[in-house]
Amino acid sequence: MYMNDLSKIKNILVKNPLKLDCGKEISNFPLAYETYGKLNENKDNAILVFHALTGDQFASGINPITNKEGWWSHAMGPGKAFDTEKFFVICANVIGGCMGSYGPSTIDNKTNKPIGTNFPVITINDMVNAQYNLLDFFKIEKLFAIAGGSMGGMQVLQFVSNFPNKARVAVPIACTASHSAQNIALNELGRQSIMADINWQNGFYGENEKNPNKGLAVARMAAHITYLSKKGLQEKFGRKLHERDDLKFSFDVDFQIESYLRHQGSVFVDRFDANSYLYITRAMDYFDLTNKFNGNLSKAFGKSKTKFFVISFTSDWLYPTPENRDIVIALNAIGADVGFIEIESDKGHDSFLLNTPDFLNTLKNYLKNTYSNLNEKRI
Repeated sequence: MYMNDLSKIKNILVKNPLKLDCGKEISNFPLAYETYGKLNENKDNAILVFHALTGDQFASGINPITNKEGWWSHAMGPGKAFDTEKFFVICANVIGGCMGSYGPSTIDNKTNKPIGTNFPVITINDMVNAQYNLLDFFKIEKLFAIAGGSMGGMQVLQFVSNFPNKARVAVPIACTASHSAQNIALNELGRQSIMADINWQNGFYGENEKNPNKGLAVARMAAHITYLSKKGLQEKFGRKLHERDDLKFSFDVDFQIESYLRHQGSVFVDRFDANSYLYITRAMDYFDLTNKFNGNLSKAFGKSKTKFFVISFTSDWLYPTPENRDIVIALNAIGADVGFIEIESDKGHDSFLLNTPDFLNTLKNYLKNTYSNLNEKRI
């Protein structure tokens, strides 16, 4: 299971109290992280990367818990977009997650059982405020960049709003400033599938060691469809049959796409916690950066001097280009330094995670050139 060997996970103990948006307060909690590359003497080459819904701190290389390739290995490593020969990259597991950070699968010292749904409901804002402690831990006054896709992009936006002068560059990718009704509905479908599983036990399944794997697998299958594009699905699978020449006339797997989705669901339950899925999707649904600014997104960034580079993908219908462009419009309204590009891709929302050459080259060149230009200005 995903939490078998915590000895392979680095973490800091956040001692200072953190006031959550729900009104509760947490302190003395673990925040798991991983680093890539080396922090230079000036401490001006640090990049904080935020992960998406089912990601974790193991963005590159081999994940020591799952033994699988890191979720952003295409983009991070020597000579890649996040060039670890040039940059010092930090990535944390969000609070509410299940890869070593404080979350519903954390063992409660009082009961010696997982916290389960006694864990407080959290927000993107809470996640970002928790991760800010990493700057103090590494004694970094100002980050060169922050970056992330999907929910990671939401954290990028929230970070700039909360800490307007703590990052020189922000790269939100395939994201939104406010979760749409469609996306809330899709997340609710996943949550209900988990909670309908008889093994969920109101979130205290850790006590009987029977996980709601069927519900979690269905949630993953439903979500995975939204990460792809219609064209990509059609070209890859079409109506191809799975290991047979004719229809079986049953409810077993007939089509390759069915087999693919079932596989995605079955491997997911081995590395992710069902309660974490509930809490993190809830945090995404609560995300609305305009909420504290009377619906005015521009005001969320009003005090920031951060350079922005917003990236979207043509075939992403989960966080489509217009929602990314709204961020650009809000930034333009306050005269912010903002660049924008829509990358042509038929890989859907997952384009930022996959080997998408135009995206990877664009990101690499932007980070490389911007870092060089900023350093030249300081000389």
